[in-house]
Amino acid sequence: MKILIAEDDPTSLLLLKTLLTQEGYELEAVEDGESAWAALCAPAAPQLAVLDWMMPQMDGIQVCRRVRAAQWRQPPYLILLTALDRKEDIVIGLEAGANDYITKPFHKQELLARVRVGERVVHLQNDLAHRVQELEQALSQVRTLQGMLPICANCKKIRDDEGYWHRVEEYISAHSDAVFTHGICPECMVTLYGIAPR
Repeated sequence: MKILIAEDDPTSLLLLKTLLTQEGYELEAVEDGESAWAALCAPAAPQLAVLDWMMPQMDGIQVCRRVRAAQWRQPPYLILLTALDRKEDIVIGLEAGANDYITKPFHKQELLARVRVGERVVHLQNDLAHRVQELEQALSQVRTLQGMLPICANCKKIRDDEGYWHRVEEYISAHSDAVFTHGICPECMVTLYGIAPR
């Protein structure tokens, strides 16, 4: 799991890097909001980010809003980190698009626990996106016949939407991915050729 850390305070940045590196996470660290936004837009971008609220150029709230406005298919999990701890601030952060909110000074184990929650959510999102992709591929390969089909009671031809009549196998082949092979059923063997089935 690759994690983006956006923190302009050197002490907090060092603490975060040390803590998360020890847990085996791959890190990308930046010191301002513009760099955080660029990192999140890059190919193979981190899928989890710890963003400081107060940063130069663009604050963490603005980064959250931009990410949510982008409506990515697999948006990153955003943890907002800030010294602002009023209930009103927490609401602002979450409504801006943060998935979680941690106040400074943070407790190490709490931070790690919240990062692990984010990691689980990212894995679930990835699994879901993969299954959706598989479903879309499957649906693109499936063509179905639906509704009422007018069929001749005598010759069994099917009438299309334009009023033309087609043999059953022609119509089904044109409207589905079915492939027909031909044979003779036992009843027709008797009727047409007088040969009894074995």
